[in-house]
Amino acid sequence: MNLYIKQQIFTWGDKFSIYDANGQEKYFVEGEVFTFGKKLHLYDLNGNELAYIEQQLFTFLPKYVIYINGEDIAEVVKEFTFFHPEYTVNGLGWSVHGDFFDHDYDVTHGDEIIASVSKEWFTWGDAYEIEFGDGVDEIAALAVVLVIDACIDAQRD
Repeated sequence: MNLYIKQQIFTWGDKFSIYDANGQEKYFVEGEVFTFGKKLHLYDLNGNELAYIEQQLFTFLPKYVIYINGEDIAEVVKEFTFFHPEYTVNGLGWSVHGDFFDHDYDVTHGDEIIASVSKEWFTWGDAYEIEFGDGVDEIAALAVVLVIDACIDAQRD
C-alpha cells in the first residue's frame, strides 16, 4: 500500500492531505496554530481523529509523543549523533534511518521495513511517497513519518 502526502502551501499552520495510489484523499492532517511546541492531528475524511502528535518541550533533543485513541503508543526521539540524524521509536521498537534532508529514509523493525519514504520532485509544495510493508499499522507508521517531517521542518527554520 502506498500513500502520498501533499503539503499545502500558503496556509497558517501545518496542513497536509494524504492520498492513496489512485489520487483519492484518504486522510488529512492539521496542526494547531499559536501553541508551544508542534501539535498535529491526523483525521479520516469524516473528521474522526485517528492520531494526535505532541512535541515534548524542554528536552535536549527533539521528542514527540504519538497518541492513538487517547493512548500513548510511541515516543519518537532524535538520537545524539555527530554525522547524520537518527531516530528511535520507543514503544514500537522501530528505528528510522536514511537521508532525512532529501526525504529518503526507512522506518524499520530489525530487518523488516515498516515504511519507506521518498520525496516527489518537481511538485508545487512538498510531496512524499510512503510505501508500507505488509501488515503494518498504517496509522502508527504514518504518525511516525509526520513526526520526522516535523523534525526536518524545524531544522529548516
